[in-house]
Amino acid sequence: MSFSISQEVGKKIRRIRKYKKISVEELGKIIYKSKATVSKYETGDITLDIDTLYAIAIALNVQVEQLLHTEPKKPSPLMLNMPNTFFKNSNRFYSYFYDGRINKLIRCVVDIFPQTNGVGYKTMLYMNVRDFDQYWQCENSYSGHTEHYDTLTALILTNQATPLEKLTINILASFLESEQKWALMSGVSFRPFMPIALKMLFSRCPLSENQDLINELKISKDDIRRMKMYNMFAIT
Repeated sequence: MSFSISQEVGKKIRRIRKYKKISVEELGKIIYKSKATVSKYETGDITLDIDTLYAIAIALNVQVEQLLHTEPKKPSPLMLNMPNTFFKNSNRFYSYFYDGRINKLIRCVVDIFPQTNGVGYKTMLYMNVRDFDQYWQCENSYSGHTEHYDTLTALILTNQATPLEKLTINILASFLESEQKWALMSGVSFRPFMPIALKMLFSRCPLSENQDLINELKISKDDIRRMKMYNMFAIT
């Protein structure tokens, strides 16, 4: 089967448009294109130009990177001079945390793009994902950037729907090779409204969602011991 980037981008546009309950005709009116033209964009029969791609992203209220096709396991050309790290040979990651408010395991997807925004690598976080095959169908999505340092990687993100909500995710020892990494996420909760910090597990591949994973993600006796020692919530 031949692979077409135009078809893959078109599929993403169609899925996001339908998810947001926008018709082909409505999208066409917003971007000043005919219904037939929009349909051909979605099937890949017409290759999208950059201006139209940005116009569609604005119309769908998403970042343009969300419409692009990215290979999950592909080295970033801008990271080739980096040491052999957890982030070097992948640009899609799966992360998990446990939400004690609803007693539920929360799955997330992180896409890190090769483009930079002058500060770091452009990044998207999709939180509370229903299905990894259609991970953009999620409860909340965040955009921002990732900064890589010798001993730390930091993701700085903003909720696309509620800019008040900011997230910072810090991952230690990202220069070491591993399939999984622990992270500390800090930000604001709206259920109820309060600042929070919690531990996340990042992985290059989806993990088995079982009780063992849940137990790892819950605050442990060692976590409490460190909290008492430092008077801080720390992830090592």
